[in-house]
Amino acid sequence: MLIEFFLKLKQGGVPVSIKEFLVLLQGLEKQLIFGSVEDFYHLARTCLVKDEKYFDRYDRVFSAYFKGIVDADAIQAQIPEEWLRKLAERHLSEEEKKLIESLGGWEKLMQTLKDRLAEQKERHQGGSKWIGTAGTSPFGAYGYNPEGVRIGQQESRHRRAVKVWDQREYKNLDDGVELGTRNVKVALRKLRKFARTGSPTELDMEDTIRSTAKNAGWLDLKMVPERHNAVKVLLFFDIGGSMDDHIRVCEQLFSATRTEFKHLEYFYFHNFLYERVWKDNRRRHTEKVMMWDILHKYAHDYKVIFVGDATMSPYEITFPGGSVEHTNEEPGALWLQRVLNVYSNAIWINPQAPSLWDYHESIRMVRDLMSERMFPLTLDGLDRGMRLLSKTQSTGA
Repeated sequence: MLIEFFLKLKQGGVPVSIKEFLVLLQGLEKQLIFGSVEDFYHLARTCLVKDEKYFDRYDRVFSAYFKGIVDADAIQAQIPEEWLRKLAERHLSEEEKKLIESLGGWEKLMQTLKDRLAEQKERHQGGSKWIGTAGTSPFGAYGYNPEGVRIGQQESRHRRAVKVWDQREYKNLDDGVELGTRNVKVALRKLRKFARTGSPTELDMEDTIRSTAKNAGWLDLKMVPERHNAVKVLLFFDIGGSMDDHIRVCEQLFSATRTEFKHLEYFYFHNFLYERVWKDNRRRHTEKVMMWDILHKYAHDYKVIFVGDATMSPYEITFPGGSVEHTNEEPGALWLQRVLNVYSNAIWINPQAPSLWDYHESIRMVRDLMSERMFPLTLDGLDRGMRLLSKTQSTGA
């Protein structure tokens, strides 16, 4: 059984070895875990997966291979989700949606939610007032409202929520994606500034020939440090929500940047930049990276690239507390401006089609904050973005 699981992992792109598999068997033999699928999941991942970037591949193989196996302990630990269960999805026509009005702004929305929580004593389905399911209330799940708070829904449907009252999990971008074209890498190469740094490990052929000739034919090897792209890049990826539509192209970009730039630091954010970002989506609630630390750690000569569709509620950009996931004390626009004050060489790459940009208020706001330095995630857009960063680099801006 486990040998087949081992082979499935290899087929799924997880670089597991026989030695690591034997370590897993030893752990099972010593009964480090017993009778729990969840415990086996963590033990096997610890023994078999050498790099966190393969966690997503491991999860997909594990889920497919052990599908249908249920942990008895987990059944006992489940909490009833009657309030959160989807009983009926309600699909409204465009005419019906237009009849549903928003509550009139951020402050009014949040105050009304606070009042509802205080008043409501039971579960509700349908309707337009209480927190429930399948209705037109601004609060709840599996209904519709043009401006509301999503509570207890598995994933986004209409992408109209201005606040999400659930814990959501995002996946790390896979930097091992094989690109279907080399054109993305070619576009990124517009941003290059080569230098030789580090230990001398590369043969300098011309100097070796010259020195050997001067040495009466006795071989005199000359070495130089390896030549690297000296450009330093800070890369910020928007993850989750509407960005799920663009995962494939973002993974291609992520793979290309990891290859092209030796001095690369990447971080994730959701929708907009706030006081914290993270390196691993699985640990984003426990291992945060504070923006103040980034601003003080990385020198001003870093190039900054934001990748996101900039499609969100305008509240998330302009209001304290506007984030859909946490209560941010300062508006996102302030944090973006702080980044631009330190790193003048910055662009925003948008995977959303440019033909749709003018239809989203949030995109117009981000373009304004970026001084129109927003480019589409296309080959032409990448080419223009890299040329801009390269131009500001060469002029010393």
